[in-house]
Amino acid sequence: MPADTNPSGDIFGGWLLSQMDIAGATVAVERSAGRVVTIAVEGMSFLKPVHVGDLVSFYAVIEKTGRTSIRVRIDAWAKRGRTGSEERVTEGVFTYVAIDEDRRSRPLPSV
Repeated sequence: MPADTNPSGDIFGGWLLSQMDIAGATVAVERSAGRVVTIAVEGMSFLKPVHVGDLVSFYAVIEKTGRTSIRVRIDAWAKRGRTGSEERVTEGVFTYVAIDEDRRSRPLPSV
């Protein structure tokens, strides 16, 4: 949406980051079978701008799990509104921790 852009018409990186966090958390919630919190965002690379009118898709893959944590690699792709071409625009690695109802870390269930 235009409210999510800078004066040049590019989408704010913070908006893209928040959408990536939602995509990664969706994968982490499924793996943890419960609630998670984001504890780290690392290796963010904004490769190309996202413009108003682009359709943005997010792809998330679990890279590694620990006792309570889940490391997720997320790629964002834009389908350009004017041309229909697709380009990878952003990549990053997010780490989530499984938490219980008291918001304390909890072990991941066995797979």
